[in-house]
Amino acid sequence: MDLRNIAIIAHVDHGKTTLVDELLKQSGAFRENQAVAERAMDSNDLERERGITILAKATSVEWKGHRINIVDTPGHADFGGEVERILSMVDGVVLLVDAAEGPMPQTKFVTSKALALGLRPIVVLNKVDKPDAEPDRALDECFDLFASLGADEDQLDFPHLYASGRSGWADNELDGPRKNLDALFQLVVNHVPKPKQIAKQDDDFRMLATTLGSDPFVGRILTGRVESGKLKVGATVQALSRIGQKIEQFRVTKIRAFRGLAQQDIEEAVAGDIVSLAGMTKATVSDTICALAVEEPLDAQPIDPPTITVTFGINDSPLAGRDGKKVQSRVIRERLLKEAESNVAIKVTDTPGGEAFEVSGRGELQMGVLIENMRREGFELSISRPQVIMREENGQRMEPIEEVTIDVDDEYSGAVIEKITGARKGDMTEMKAAGAGKTRIVAHVPSRGLIGYHGEFLTDTRGTGVLNRVFHSWAPYKGPIPGRRAGVLISMENGQTVAYALWNLEERGKMFLGAQADVYTGMIIGEHSRDNDLEVNPLKGKKLTNVRASGTDDAVRLTTPVTLSLEEAIAYINDDELVEVTPNAIRLRKRYLDPHERKRMSKSS
Repeated sequence: MDLRNIAIIAHVDHGKTTLVDELLKQSGAFRENQAVAERAMDSNDLERERGITILAKATSVEWKGHRINIVDTPGHADFGGEVERILSMVDGVVLLVDAAEGPMPQTKFVTSKALALGLRPIVVLNKVDKPDAEPDRALDECFDLFASLGADEDQLDFPHLYASGRSGWADNELDGPRKNLDALFQLVVNHVPKPKQIAKQDDDFRMLATTLGSDPFVGRILTGRVESGKLKVGATVQALSRIGQKIEQFRVTKIRAFRGLAQQDIEEAVAGDIVSLAGMTKATVSDTICALAVEEPLDAQPIDPPTITVTFGINDSPLAGRDGKKVQSRVIRERLLKEAESNVAIKVTDTPGGEAFEVSGRGELQMGVLIENMRREGFELSISRPQVIMREENGQRMEPIEEVTIDVDDEYSGAVIEKITGARKGDMTEMKAAGAGKTRIVAHVPSRGLIGYHGEFLTDTRGTGVLNRVFHSWAPYKGPIPGRRAGVLISMENGQTVAYALWNLEERGKMFLGAQADVYTGMIIGEHSRDNDLEVNPLKGKKLTNVRASGTDDAVRLTTPVTLSLEEAIAYINDDELVEVTPNAIRLRKRYLDPHERKRMSKSS
C-alpha cells in the first residue's frame, strides 16, 4: 500500500486533535454506529480534563489505496521534547493555524524544528468559519514567519487550505463546497513524499526508538520508524546507544502497526513504516534497534536543554502518610527515573543527602503534570519553588529569556506592560491592535520573572487575557527580580481549624482553607495583607459565659477560601516554602522545621 508519514503541528488549542478525529471518521476507521469519544487521541485522563495534548501519539488511516500514518503532537511549549523527537519519524508536516489568532509562539517553535529538518509544510487555516477569522492576514503572517525562520524556496512555496476541523471540511478556496476533507487527503498524498526508506528494503534492519511505552502482557514497547530493511517476529536484534555502545541483544516477540486508534499485530515490519516492537528489557528512547551485523547507530535528533529545576522530596510533615501509600524516597526515586527514561526533556539528579531529587524540565506546566500523575498514583511529596537553570558563557552568567505573546483588552494593557517591563525586567518588542478591542503585546522576559506571574496576570486582566510563552534565547543575567510581595499567615498550633478563629483572622488577609481543616505548626493557612509573615492561632475558640447580650451571638459567616491549584501553589511559594502534595490535599508550609520540633508536633497531632 502507498505510504505517507505526516505530523500535525500547531499552537495549543488551534484544533489538531479535533481535526484528527474527523480524519479518522472520514477515512472509515470507525463503524457507522461506533461510539467514539470527542478528541479520541487524547486518551490520557489529564489530557481530557485539561483539554490539551500532553503525549505525542500516532494513528493510521487508509484513503483510496493510500496508508497515511498521522502523529498528533502537543501544542504547549513545555512538552516540546515530545514534538522534537517525533518530527524525525515523518516526511511532512501539516501546520494548523487558527485563522483568527494567526501564528502564535508555539507555532514558531515547532515550525522552526520542522524547517530545520528540511520538511515541506502544508498550511491549513483552521476555524475560518469563526466570526473574527481573517484567513488572508493569517496566511501572510505564516509566510513572514517562514521567511524569518530561514525557510528555503521550496518551503516558502507551501500549499494551503481553508478548513474547519470541527465541521469536518477542507477546501482549496475559501468559498469552496465545504463538504469533506478530501482536499486535505489529496494534498497530503500529492505533496508529502513517500518515505525514502522504502528504497532500502534490502539493507540491514535499523530503527530509531522515539517513544517508550509498556504493556501489562508484553512488557516494554518501543515505537519508531523503520529506517532500512525488514524485520520478522522472532528475529534476534540488538540495541545500540547514541554513542554506539551495545546495550542488549534480544528476540522480537511482537511487532505492532497502527491501524486507526488501535494497534494490530503484524508478522513483518518494512522500511518506511511506523511500528512498535516488544521483547527488549533495557533499550530506551534514542537507542537504535538494528540487525546484529550493524555497528553504527542512527543519529538522534538533539533535544533543547531544560530551563527550570524543581526539588522533589519526601513528605516530612506531621500529616505524612495519612493519604498516600508511596512515601519513601527510594520509591519516589524509582518513579522519577522511570519518567526520565520515557520523557527525554526531563533530567533527574540526586541531592547530596539522598532524601530529595532535583528534576529539570521545560516549564511549570510540565512539572505540574508530572506531580499530578504521581499524586494520583498514591505518592506523597514535598515540592520546592521552581528555580531557573543558569549557565556560564565566556565567564559571564547567562539566563534563559522567553518570548511572551499577550492578547489583552485595551483597558488592561497598561497594567500588563507595567508589570512585565518593570520589576520583571522584560523588554517589549511589539505592540499592536489585534481587533475587537484587544491589544497584542510581544515581549522578551527572563524566565525567572514569569514564575508565578500567570495568576497575577489573570487578576490584572479580570480573567480575559491570554498569555503564551516560548523559549527565545540566552542573555546576560539581569539582576535580582523581587518575588511575591505579600507575606503569609502561618499556623502556630496543631489540630483542626475553628470557624470563629478564621472569622477573626479574615481582617488579616485571605484564607487558603476553611473550618475543620487539619493544620500543624509551620503550615501556611493564608496570605497576609502586609509584606511580612505572621504567626496566628486558627484553633482559638470563642470563650463561653452565662452572660448574654445583644450582638454578641452573631452567626459566624466565613468568606469562601482561596483554593490554589497545583501549578498555582508551586508558583506562589517563596524559596523558604514548600508545597506538600498528597493524593487528597495540596498544602503550603515553611521549609525549615527543627527535627525535635517536628517529632514533638507529630506526637501532639
